[in-house]
Amino acid sequence: MKKNDKNKLQKNVIPKRLIYFGIVISFILLCLIARLFYLQFINGSKLKEMAYTQQTLSTIITPKRGTIYDSNGKILATSVAVDTVSINPKQIDEDDKEKIAQAFVDIFGLNYDDMIGKINSNSYFQTIMQKVEKEKVDELRTWMKENDVVTGINIDEDSKRYYPYSTMAAQLIGFTGTDNQGLTGIELKWNDVLTGTSGKIVRATDVSKREISSDTQQYIEVQNGSDLYLTIDANIQSIVEKYLKQAVDENSAAYGTALMMNPETGDILSMVTYPDYNLNEPFKPNDKLSINWDELEQEEQSAKLSEMWVNKNVSSTYEPGSTFKLIMTSIALEEDVTEVEVGGDFYCRGYEEINGVKIHCWKNSHGSETLKQALANSCNPAFMQLGKRIGIDRLYKYFEAFGLFDKTGIETASEASSIFFDKDNIGNVELATMSFGQRFNITPIQLVTAVSAIANDGKLVQPKIIKQIQNPDTGATTNTDVTNVRQVISPETASNVRNMMEYVVTDGTGKYGAVKGYSIGGKTGTSEPSPGANNGYTLSYIAISPVEDPKVVTLICLYGMASDTSGSSIIGPVISQVLTEVLPYLGVASDSTEDNNQDYITVPNITNRTVTEAKNILSEAGFRVKVIGEGDENSLMVSEQTPKAGTSLLNDSIIVLYTEENDVRTSVDVPDLRGMGISNAKSALKEKNLNIIYEGKGTVISQSPSYTTSVEEGTVVKVVLAN
Repeated sequence: MKKNDKNKLQKNVIPKRLIYFGIVISFILLCLIARLFYLQFINGSKLKEMAYTQQTLSTIITPKRGTIYDSNGKILATSVAVDTVSINPKQIDEDDKEKIAQAFVDIFGLNYDDMIGKINSNSYFQTIMQKVEKEKVDELRTWMKENDVVTGINIDEDSKRYYPYSTMAAQLIGFTGTDNQGLTGIELKWNDVLTGTSGKIVRATDVSKREISSDTQQYIEVQNGSDLYLTIDANIQSIVEKYLKQAVDENSAAYGTALMMNPETGDILSMVTYPDYNLNEPFKPNDKLSINWDELEQEEQSAKLSEMWVNKNVSSTYEPGSTFKLIMTSIALEEDVTEVEVGGDFYCRGYEEINGVKIHCWKNSHGSETLKQALANSCNPAFMQLGKRIGIDRLYKYFEAFGLFDKTGIETASEASSIFFDKDNIGNVELATMSFGQRFNITPIQLVTAVSAIANDGKLVQPKIIKQIQNPDTGATTNTDVTNVRQVISPETASNVRNMMEYVVTDGTGKYGAVKGYSIGGKTGTSEPSPGANNGYTLSYIAISPVEDPKVVTLICLYGMASDTSGSSIIGPVISQVLTEVLPYLGVASDSTEDNNQDYITVPNITNRTVTEAKNILSEAGFRVKVIGEGDENSLMVSEQTPKAGTSLLNDSIIVLYTEENDVRTSVDVPDLRGMGISNAKSALKEKNLNIIYEGKGTVISQSPSYTTSVEEGTVVKVVLAN
């Protein structure tokens, strides 16, 4: 090849290499530009967030869950400060893993294998322990400082729900889960209001997560949950719970419910379901469930726990039985179907024959009756005759007006709906049974609300459980107003029905619900088991007091009873006991002109006196004395006494004195006084060194404390007698 040709070839090759090189460089530049475009404009926000996360430390500030109070400001549910300990496994240095795992074992008593497994996991986050008390958290912080562990372990503020009264109003209040979110009852229904909004502190950090400067700190304010004030009065609640528990236990009922409502305002003063459970340990079976607990499958245990939590006043339905005759009576008078006292208006021969089926009365025969007498006698045939006169169209119109087809709107979780026949499917038999309160289902809260309309001059008021909502940070409050739903019946009709209810107590089946010194109107009920069911009888008693200006409507029910014993003789005394304590507490004036204390002596205060002085004072007052403790009675001092000073007792009652040398309490079993006359009852209690106060005449129908309990010597047993 010639030299010129060779040079020419080299000149041609060099530009081609440059072109290829330029193409490659251009391609690389384009790729870089595309990558930069992607990073900047497409994935920029995500990368910015990642960088921000790596360069900042965020601390979540958990809001305090609102406190739940009773109407007087007593705390029913509150939150106490605790902490949650967690880890970020990927941020823990390899050299620190084993000693951190061992620290968790030593401080919290956890399993080492579990801890090392969490620390070596590939996850970004693992919870070590929740609801940790302050002492343990302080111990962990000290260990971290001493061992120079600054990353990977998180301690976040948290709170634990605490219920000071444990079992009080358990099914109504409900409880929270481990995440402090409401699971049942008020806690669930008002979860959003109680929870609040989390706050946050954001700080700039270096690669080791140490704070760089406080100048860059940002603070997002926490909003604590609002406090709730309930209409429930803890004092009334405790009274009702005491007597309902006694009634359920004494009569071996499956369970019981009790409701007390102010008919003018709709305020629920007490709402009780028994057996109850401990709100601080909601997943622990109560005493009734624990008997055969270990024999149940896990699925059965879960079902039983769920049933234990149910607020049966609101979430369960039942057949109201003869208490529903108050509604039937109101409709009949309002529609002028009959009047209060029309001689021979109804006739009971012991049964009513409907389509060839004999539906019996509880008594062989009541004979000729007025409406007033039929209600007092709780006569089923008379009310079947009344239902036929009224007719299904008018009945259903008033059932709707009384709110029986709708939920009441009570401000707690899981309110159930009533169950009625479709109007087009009601025949003569269905109409007959419906007329005395069977073969349809309503909730206890629906019945109390309906009867409260009778007590409130015919005005239906929505029941309410929330009295006030308060912002704990600002103090701003929101009061819950009275909600008047509608006028159901006239004031005149309501007054007539109330007077008839009083007659039921003074001259009819409700006599055991009477309270000395107060006017009580009532109606008993006994519901048969549903056809083909094995759910036992339901006994109930609904009462208003005082009749002339009702302040409370009270419903008590016992379910799953083995026999159809009258609701009057079983629950009447419970109503009497409850109202005997509640009415004076509410300041309702007694209309009794008798001196109720004429036979009683007030116990003097003899503590801090010598035994000799105390015995002389008590003996002169008419009491017997038992001294616990030995020694020189002229120098031995009395430290306590049972009963307490100020108690009113009968002459010859016993006072037990405890001395500074011996204050060991002696318990005795309370005897069963039911069916005894007052003389035998006094003797039975005297043998046990127990005291008695009583009201009424005849034989004992109820006692408190119950014969199922053990008490200290000297305890006072309250007894009600009736003929």
